[in-house]
Amino acid sequence: MDRTDFHLSRRDVMVAAAAAAAAAAVPLRPARAAAKYTRPNVTSAAGQKMLAIYARGVEAMLKLPPDNPHNWFRNAFVHFMDCPHGNWWFYVWHRGYIGYFEQTIRTVTGEASFALPYWDWTQLPRIPNEMFDGALAPTGMAFEPYTGNLALFSALMQPALTTYWGTLTAGQLDQLKKRGYTSLDGIWNDVIGGAMVGDPPELVGIAGNQAFTNTCGARYLSRDNPDLDKDTAYDVSPPMVRGGLHPQEFNREQAQLSFTSAKTTSHNVPPAGRQVFSILEGFPHNKVHNYIGGVGPLQLGPYGVMANNLSPIDPIFFLHHGNMDRLWDVWSRKQKAMGFSDRPSAADAPTFFAEPFLFFIDGSGKPITDGKAEMYFDMAVFDYDYEPGFGEDVIPQTGATVTAGAPQVIQGAVAANIGKVVVPLAAVRSHLAAAAAERPLIVEITVARPPGVDGAREFDILVNAPEGVTEVSADSPYYAGTFALFGAPMPGMHRHGDLAFAVPLPKTLRAFTELGAATEATLNIRVVPSDGQTKKAPVVLKAVSVAAQ
Repeated sequence: MDRTDFHLSRRDVMVAAAAAAAAAAVPLRPARAAAKYTRPNVTSAAGQKMLAIYARGVEAMLKLPPDNPHNWFRNAFVHFMDCPHGNWWFYVWHRGYIGYFEQTIRTVTGEASFALPYWDWTQLPRIPNEMFDGALAPTGMAFEPYTGNLALFSALMQPALTTYWGTLTAGQLDQLKKRGYTSLDGIWNDVIGGAMVGDPPELVGIAGNQAFTNTCGARYLSRDNPDLDKDTAYDVSPPMVRGGLHPQEFNREQAQLSFTSAKTTSHNVPPAGRQVFSILEGFPHNKVHNYIGGVGPLQLGPYGVMANNLSPIDPIFFLHHGNMDRLWDVWSRKQKAMGFSDRPSAADAPTFFAEPFLFFIDGSGKPITDGKAEMYFDMAVFDYDYEPGFGEDVIPQTGATVTAGAPQVIQGAVAANIGKVVVPLAAVRSHLAAAAAERPLIVEITVARPPGVDGAREFDILVNAPEGVTEVSADSPYYAGTFALFGAPMPGMHRHGDLAFAVPLPKTLRAFTELGAATEATLNIRVVPSDGQTKKAPVVLKAVSVAAQ
């Protein structure tokens, strides 16, 4: 088998040197005064208090007429019409979205001290019990006036959105055009799950692409079944989250080395080449969305709202994204503690920060039609911080010795749809060492994007599984995680290039536990559709590599 030696590439050496120079040349943001608001863990005393206010806020927004920009469903359509996923604006856009939402809850409840609680699914891998009460459950009676059936939802929301469409600026219309929407009819087609398929193309309904869900099916998990399944619990587990916090660059083409997902020319278009997903977006973020929506258990759909782009209809959305935002803050503080920049490179910064975000509604109901990414990069814009949660241990303590540098990359080879990478024993020992959580082996996998609009959304990564084994459980010694795709793509965002993602390898793999006196570990890697997903065709593996420090 052809492979490169365990090495630092010339680019990696240059990047390491550049990172050291950048730490001195690019000033880090100055330390800020204590924040006015502290977002609490939903399980803490403060979190429980804020959750009660949140419930009142959701109920108040549900009672607003659909032509009010603070109406609960109007707020969800901001996400539907403008949200970025699978690109490097994912974090900063959602920071703006939930920041204004937090202001809105203060407005509709009159509680000026409200701070949005977050759900730390690593520490609590189940939906908090209170999220099944009253207006916090999208399956409850508070939602029935809107989501009792599609005809009711359409009668209430289509006229309001038609009026709203008539107020859109030229800039907003341009953004929607990039997304593939030239009229409200296009948006509504995706609400009901229509898709053009066949040759010649014919409009058909795809249950899994339907963004609307009626009340009784709005959330898959229930009070009697609140737990994340084993695959999802693994995707939010400490090794996966620490692996996602490991990268030392804000963005890079290689999935193993990038904190954010693919660089694109707009947050509303797909990348020109392969689409690269960061660990935290591709695994915990996407998998939690999917499982709460029923992807997997409800084969082919229709799914609950969390599985598609009207996901903010489920109040758990904002607690979930609060945790994603918190992890971005953890990563940023880790970067600064290690002497690295937490920002895009000097070459990328002008493009990144100038990206227009034109659909937000602030706490007073005023549209923010001149927003840019730079406005939301720092938490100071909304004057908040977080109660500590999982992940704080990745931040070096003051005075601690920091051992960091460019990862060493081992290129693998692919034959018969199996990727083979040989990892030297020194790298394996570093990976397995009890005190080496900051030095995981991370595999980057490139696959051909599965064809079809109703294909699998989730894929298991198998390492050294016996021939013929195509399904394993999360406690298998061959299982390395479940990569997930979130939501049906907008018409203008249909992706055709390869798909790349990175996964930190678990220490429990048989490839490691049965090394014996071997001097290296051979990793045979396969990617298969997850159990419960469609299996019309195998996933075509294109490339694999392993990065280690």
